[in-house]
Amino acid sequence: MDYRERRKEQARQTEAAILQAALELARANSFDKVSVRDICQRAGITTGAFYHHFRSKEDLLSRGFAPLDRRMEEALSGHGDDTPPERLWRILSTYAAFIQDQGWELVARYYQRRLDAPDDASSMDPTRYTLRSMVDCLRQAEAEGLLLPGWSVEWTADFFFRHFRGVVIDWVLHRGSYPLLPKLEQDYALFREIFQTRSPPLRSKTVGPARPGGFVVLIPPSGGGAPPPGWGRTRSAPPGWTHR
Repeated sequence: MDYRERRKEQARQTEAAILQAALELARANSFDKVSVRDICQRAGITTGAFYHHFRSKEDLLSRGFAPLDRRMEEALSGHGDDTPPERLWRILSTYAAFIQDQGWELVARYYQRRLDAPDDASSMDPTRYTLRSMVDCLRQAEAEGLLLPGWSVEWTADFFFRHFRGVVIDWVLHRGSYPLLPKLEQDYALFREIFQTRSPPLRSKTVGPARPGGFVVLIPPSGGGAPPPGWGRTRSAPPGWTHR
């Protein structure tokens, strides 16, 4: 690694340390009560070094989701052989865990910052690792014939992010009163129907195979009702239900 590359790596590590220190302090207190001096002391840097990388404390909010890409890369490492639906769930569950770790107050401040600085679209940069991973996953699904026809990969990726961003905003509006991951898991059980499965068709003792294309019609027990959360992760109907 030459001198220029070493300097770039040192700068990246310093920025990461500043962001991590700010997130830890904000979770323990609140973002408004954390000072630049507090952040510098936690990160082990001078205030001059802080302002070399960030214009202000509020500027941290614009970069607050940068650690998500590193966390996503770690989560996906070694899972290149996962099926597209498995990898998609890994992406979405990692996203949910990261958001919940930040705490609803800090996430609320992040979105407020986005409203105050509408020209800051860094979180939606299509070159970011998280967004590229989603598109790559869906592109593989399309190549394998698993994606419903008529919807582009780009539109589908955008749809997922729009929906789950909405779930996060609802979580913030409820002041983090419910765990985020189970909510996303319930939604994903429904959204996985976007994928056509080539797995063996569902069968039961009294019901024939699934329809061509892999979609299953669930028949509720007498009295109706919705299927229980998480049923979509299994290859059998929920208790009391049948399928055709």
